[in-house]
Formats: sequence, structure tokens, C-alpha cells
Amino acid sequence: MKQAKGIITAVIGVVILLTALDGFYIVHETEQVIITQFGDPVGDAVTDPGLKFKIPFVQTANYFEKRYLEWDGDRNQIPTKDKKFIFVDSYARWQITDPLQFYQRLGNERGAQSRLDDILDGETRNAIAAHDLLEIVRSSNREPDTTGALMLEVVEDSLEDINTGRQQIQEDIQELANQRTSDLGIQILDFRIKRVNYVEDVRRTVYDRMISERNRIADEFRSEGQGEASRINGEKERDLARIQSEAFREAEIIRGEADAKAAAIYNAAYNRNSQSRDLYSFIRTMNAYTKTIDKETNIILTTDSDFFRYLNSID
Repeated sequence: MKQAKGIITAVIGVVILLTALDGFYIVHETEQVIITQFGDPVGDAVTDPGLKFKIPFVQTANYFEKRYLEWDGDRNQIPTKDKKFIFVDSYARWQITDPLQFYQRLGNERGAQSRLDDILDGETRNAIAAHDLLEIVRSSNREPDTTGALMLEVVEDSLEDINTGRQQIQEDIQELANQRTSDLGIQILDFRIKRVNYVEDVRRTVYDRMISERNRIADEFRSEGQGEASRINGEKERDLARIQSEAFREAEIIRGEADAKAAAIYNAAYNRNSQSRDLYSFIRTMNAYTKTIDKETNIILTTDSDFFRYLNSID
């Protein structure tokens, strides 16, 4: 009898313990919960954090994220309005705003991701196909920041005015996608085109054209530089010749003035008195001797020459 009572007590204790464990659940700050009973939602969503109670073994707590969630789209090949095939890679951020509606329509995050693939990829294709490539790449009109006429000519073709722009296209995609998700209990908070690129064949052609264009620009700049270098070298040679000519002229003027001043000094010294004239004549004659006569020189002098007169006077 006592053994039967012990077994019954143990069973009751286990049932109470299991009931307590399954009857309570915890809601964290980052979570929101939908309570279902036999698969059907019961009551409103539980969004306040804390310890909550539910009917054990009958009701089930279904947890959903309250934080922002990520959607990363596939890299799709899409033709633009101007018939250029590009790869578009996009991403978005979304949030569960109505857990009950989300559970009823999508069930879980996997179902939501699949539904977003259909909605966002479809709206992206429609938007890309409705706009030219320039509208998808650029967000605004801008003026070229350049000082060279040649560079201005090069960039003018790539700076055509746009009407919509990438930013507006992204906002339009987000708005249209939110209209289609309004009854799914989710909201798309942000949508961005992550990357735009040409398909491989077109990309090679574009790169080759860009390389060819840049080489042409480089050749034109190089030609202009060579012409400018020739002009500078010509001016340098002209200035050098002018400076040398002016320097030579000034040197000749100085040399002439110096010779004139020296001649004036000689004349003044020569005309001062007869002794000075004789001394001057003697010195000039001696200087002439040293420059014209050496040990191997033979000279013939007349009796009335200045050379003979001074030589004859030496005793």
C-alpha cells in the first residue's frame, strides 16, 4: 500500500514538474511570440519581455525576431531600357511588424525570405528594364571638375543629364515592394543596389574601348607637352643668345673705355716732361726688345733706328 502511494506521489510530482516546465516561457527583448493552440493562433502577439504563462501541452510558443533582418538578393542578369545587359546585385533590410499576420501568411523566416526573393527580384527587374544604364549608375547630375579643354571634351559624353537616378530607382523599388508586402506582416526598411556590372563579353568590349580612349587622350596630352617643350626650349635659346650678345657688347664697351682711359694715362705721362717721354720711350723700346729678340735671333739695324740708338748708347 505504501509502495503504491509512493508511486502515485512520484507520478503526480513528475506531472506537476512537466506542467510547470511547459507552462512557462520567456520572452527576450529581441523576440516576439505567437501562442498557438493545436496550430491555430490564440490571442494577440506577445511583445513585452519577461516570464509568461501558457496552457501546458496544449499551447505552443512560436518565437519571431523583433530586430532588423537581412535579405541578400541573387546576382541577376537584367537588360536595361537601352538594351545593355548588366548584372545587378542588391540587398535589403526588413522587419516583422505584425507577428500574427506574419505567422498566418508566411509561417517563418524561411518562407519570408522566399517571398521577398519573388517580390524584390521582380520589382528590381521591372525598374532596371524601365530605365537607361546611366539612370541606374548615377544618382544626380554634376558638372565636370576640370580645367583642361581636352578633358572637358572627353567627359562631356559621360555626363549626360539624368531624370531619375539610382537613388530614386531604389526608393521606387522599396515603395512598390512594401505595397506588395503590406498584408504579410513585414516591412522593407531599406533597399539598395549593391553592385552593377556588365556581362563578361560586354565588359571586355567596354574595357577595350576605355583603354583605347585613354591612350588617345594620353597621346594628345603628350603631343601638347612636346609642343610646349619645343616652345620653351626655343625661348630659352633666344634668351640665351640675347643675354650673351648683350654681355659681349657690354664687355666690349668696358674694354674700349678701359683702353681709352689707359691711353689717356699714357699720353698724360708722356706729355708731362721730356725725361718722362724719354723714360717712356725707353721702356716701350725695352718691351719691344723682350718680345722680338731672343738668344737665337739675328737682327739687322740701321744707324738711325731706335733699336740701334739705345743699343749703341750702352757702354
